[in-house]
Amino acid sequence: MGNKKIKKPAGNVIALNRKARHDYFIEDTFEAGLALEGWEVKSMREGKAQITESYVNLHKGEAWLVGAHFSPLNTASTHIKTDPTRSRKLLLNRYELDRLTGAVERKGFALIALNLHWHKGRAKLDIGLGKGKKQHDKRADKKDQDWQRQKARILKK
Repeated sequence: MGNKKIKKPAGNVIALNRKARHDYFIEDTFEAGLALEGWEVKSMREGKAQITESYVNLHKGEAWLVGAHFSPLNTASTHIKTDPTRSRKLLLNRYELDRLTGAVERKGFALIALNLHWHKGRAKLDIGLGKGKKQHDKRADKKDQDWQRQKARILKK
């Protein structure tokens, strides 16, 4: 059996959506703040957040993170009622919201949560503006990745 190490992303990354770049062509990225409750911040500090199945929804001129799961800690959330999968408001300025709304409504883009990270002590979410990939696009990407890996092995020798 090979002793394969799992490579963690560098920096202050809390949660990463690895499938996002596999399923979508990411055209542009935005960084947004999150409106969180205290128990959510504590669970994020413990690394108990998932954004794999999450997406961003635009509703009445506001952006919302839908489908993210923050597991409540037993010690931090004893006296309050927790909802691990509630929709969380994203903090973006008006220009960014207008730009995202235009891209989603007119051009058919999707808003995908890429990664959740700390920036100067605040929780931030990277949002990707992307178009969905077809099956043949995924195959072509896989083929290209395999070729790049093979080329690196050849050059290494």
